[in-house]
Amino acid sequence: MKPSPETKVIDLSIIIVSYNTVELTDACISSIYQSLFPGQLRFEVIVIDNNSQDGSGQRIKKKYPQVRLFENNENRGFGMANNQGISEAWGKTILLLNSDIFVLNNAIEKLYDFQKQQGVMTICGGKLFNQDNTPQASAGPAYSLFHIFIALFLKGDYLHITRYSPTAVKNVDWIMGACVMASATAFKSVGGFDEGIFMYMEEIDWMHRAKQKGYLVKFYPNAHFIHVGHASSSGRETPILNVFRGFIYFYKKHSSYFSQRLLQLVLIKKAILAICLFLIINQPQDRNLYQKALKIAWKF
Repeated sequence: MKPSPETKVIDLSIIIVSYNTVELTDACISSIYQSLFPGQLRFEVIVIDNNSQDGSGQRIKKKYPQVRLFENNENRGFGMANNQGISEAWGKTILLLNSDIFVLNNAIEKLYDFQKQQGVMTICGGKLFNQDNTPQASAGPAYSLFHIFIALFLKGDYLHITRYSPTAVKNVDWIMGACVMASATAFKSVGGFDEGIFMYMEEIDWMHRAKQKGYLVKFYPNAHFIHVGHASSSGRETPILNVFRGFIYFYKKHSSYFSQRLLQLVLIKKAILAICLFLIINQPQDRNLYQKALKIAWKF
């Protein structure tokens, strides 16, 4: 049940979407309470569980009775589940965290203080690290056709052109949805995540719409989080195919017909080159993956 404004004032609502990540979700929640105890921040933790079959709900109820748990009877995906959490939140500020995030030290308070200093027209994210403590690229420029080409053909992510991890506060076009903080006002003004996107590109679409309304997106490097990554995805196939689907959906929604056709050519070329490469080096699993990607691009 949603807290009543007469009985409870919440500074920050922390929303976690979980799907078959019981151990990671447990560690995430534990790190939140360790990070915020014994601080002055009035907060709530909301978990939206997308019909996990690994005992996630039972673990949370037993170990964290103070958590507001909502158990869905189906996997609603990232966007729809976060919208559900946002609609239930009472905090003036909202922090979206993936279930595979581990909060380091007082990162949440640092991010909260930064966001409050910047004001309601700013969306911000902290600095993510891999499990080996190396920086994880988690912000980037808008996905223009140029940047998509660089990402797909010239390893733009690895070259830190299309995805990067700044060492100073930086205005960016998007931050990874694994760690996003914004005022509740921002979510009401921009609207929720597009529920037509099941997974991947939801945050990029949302921040694109936010920037159109005058919001700033800022990367804040002094709040540190560990992010495992792809914890709810099944292997390598799901991310790659959903990236193709995400680009297509985004361009259908926001770009001209001419730009859509150019994107289709870029995706088809990428898929064909990958199929040829994996045929030559005899990797049938990867070849089959890009054959599926080619079908997605061809139908665009």
